[in-house]
Amino acid sequence: MSEVKTYSLAEIKSHNTNKSTWIVIHNDIYDVTEFLNEHPGGEEVLLEQAGKEATEAFEDVGHSSDAREMMKKFKVGELIEAERKQVPVKKEPDWKTEQQDDNQLKQWIVPLILGLLATILYRFYFTQ
Repeated sequence: MSEVKTYSLAEIKSHNTNKSTWIVIHNDIYDVTEFLNEHPGGEEVLLEQAGKEATEAFEDVGHSSDAREMMKKFKVGELIEAERKQVPVKKEPDWKTEQQDDNQLKQWIVPLILGLLATILYRFYFTQ
């Protein structure tokens, strides 16, 4: 197994052009030069973060697990230990449980209310 190459932020800072574009995400360094033209958000988004710490910008967009998997092939190293930051990973919301609870409530309350309204309207209009 080969040893991981480490770089300082000063070294990364010089890779901020479309000829050499490096970004730092979660203390890992990625050379995204070849990916500039393929990036779904456009190359400007990557060039804006070139040569910098881009973890917050990366997480704010909410990249998919496929995008995170794709990143691995662009990794060239890691940030030196002294310059690493503890960046919390944003937890993806668990929509399934919230949606399930909401759906279960709607499954019986909405029809019940509609049934009561229909009964009241029927009795009001047809018993007179």
